[in-house]
Amino acid sequence: MRFTPSPYSQTESQRFDPMTTRGMVTSPHYLATQSGVDILRKGGTALDAAIAVAAVLAVVYPQMCGIGGDNFWLTHEAATGTLHGINASGRSGEKATREFFAQKGLSAIPLRGPLAACTVPGVVSGWDAAHTLSRLWGSPLSLADLLQEAIALAAEGFAVTPSLAYWLHEDCKTDPQGYRQLQNQPGFANTFLPTGKPAHVGQRLRLPELAATLGLIAHEGPRSFYEGELAERMTRWLADNGGLLTARDFAQHDAETVTPLSVRYRGLEACNLPPNTQGVASLSILNILEHMDVASLAEGSVEHIHAVVEATKLAFAERDAYVTDPDFAQIPLEHMLSPAHGRELAQRIRMDRALEPANLLEPKGDTCWFGVVDAQGNAVSAIQSIFHDFGAGIVAGDTGVLLQNRGSFFSLDPSHVNTLEPLKRTMHTLNPPMLRKNGKPWLVYGTMGGEGQPQTQAALVTRMVDFGLSPHDAVAAPRWLYGRSWGVPVNNLRIEGRFAPKVATTLQELGHDVEVLSGFSDLMGHAGAILCDYNTGLLFGATDPRSDGLAAGF
Repeated sequence: MRFTPSPYSQTESQRFDPMTTRGMVTSPHYLATQSGVDILRKGGTALDAAIAVAAVLAVVYPQMCGIGGDNFWLTHEAATGTLHGINASGRSGEKATREFFAQKGLSAIPLRGPLAACTVPGVVSGWDAAHTLSRLWGSPLSLADLLQEAIALAAEGFAVTPSLAYWLHEDCKTDPQGYRQLQNQPGFANTFLPTGKPAHVGQRLRLPELAATLGLIAHEGPRSFYEGELAERMTRWLADNGGLLTARDFAQHDAETVTPLSVRYRGLEACNLPPNTQGVASLSILNILEHMDVASLAEGSVEHIHAVVEATKLAFAERDAYVTDPDFAQIPLEHMLSPAHGRELAQRIRMDRALEPANLLEPKGDTCWFGVVDAQGNAVSAIQSIFHDFGAGIVAGDTGVLLQNRGSFFSLDPSHVNTLEPLKRTMHTLNPPMLRKNGKPWLVYGTMGGEGQPQTQAALVTRMVDFGLSPHDAVAAPRWLYGRSWGVPVNNLRIEGRFAPKVATTLQELGHDVEVLSGFSDLMGHAGAILCDYNTGLLFGATDPRSDGLAAGF
């Protein structure tokens, strides 16, 4: 396969996309990627490798994900050509009501602390569902086999990477509003600040209590996280610390199998998961761009950025109007993703003027995306998160389980589509995408970054499909992010500083509120991609230079 050179490539560098014919893994942490490759070498499936990656990320990337969070899986089964979707997001607790928070004088669910952890963690149930499917594919490995590296890293310790060091220091800063200062949250300091202060890059961090919990899951099975002594310890600790989740909330939880959604893009099949994820927004952007001549625009130009941002605004307006738990609302998915509707929305975009946003977007949290393709052609796009950096900031007693704050994304406004109800799944920013060609995976890709996920997905797709960039160049090229930052009551457009200065000024002239960031900003998320070239049998992998990641094959 021949790729078009990117104008942002470091041409003097000899770096290139990792290439292989037998299997490829990409993730935002090099140890997680290596664990996935090791599982592929042992004869595991792409799902097996992805579970191992997810488990290691839950240890070494706690600022972005952990077993106290949620995950989603989109998989392609090579033997049948079937797409499988797994929704492992947890529901709110039976005691989580708007009235409860109103009685406490709260107009919003707190972002940190025990009340923020008002949804059941779904991660372990996602591993269980993925492994059950993998066994149907003929996997010879047990779930315990897949968790061994994560257990060893938690017990023996691992080197703190730049991303973890940054967020440890950032979240222990003085903050009058209490959003930071996680050292004051129950269990955080004992777990993540063993010396009393944030670790620096290269220091060893051990998580022995998390190792014991993972060992218990490996030995007794994944249901032990939701029923039995471990679940009882977590829910008892939450009750003692003012939390809402009960033992019955945990016992009633299980991951669900869902039917993926798809739209056409340049003859390819773009796939993602249905609500409660924002996968419909990611697909809607592509459905709009399908009716625009993106290839006639210069890659990374003002026109390219403007077209994607305007499509994003239209897709987000519909997402925020409709997307929530489908058990609690009717969502017009067929209409939202129809070619006719995509065409109608595309006709609303003016290339000489920016649309005004209808509503102030909410800043959303962080995540880990990872992808695997094995030698048989099975493919996995998966995403795992605790919502904000370090989630709710609380560790459940002596379990080592850092709990997510995903429940804080519920609204307490009874008229809001995503209003809090007991036993409800909140709208989820997580969404794992995949592009298929002739019924086979062509591009397994994704990113972390809340509001930025659909936007970066669109950047990767347009760069590779419309402009012919390689996975590495598409991921490494400068990016943009439309939306809201914490503490900034405006929707602005942030672009990385590697764009030419005239890009920012011209976007401003079109009506965008532009902010220029550093050249490789962490705000842009940690993306990755695997491209499958069936003409040569090669797999091309890429990881994000903004992350601590690695793409590797064997």
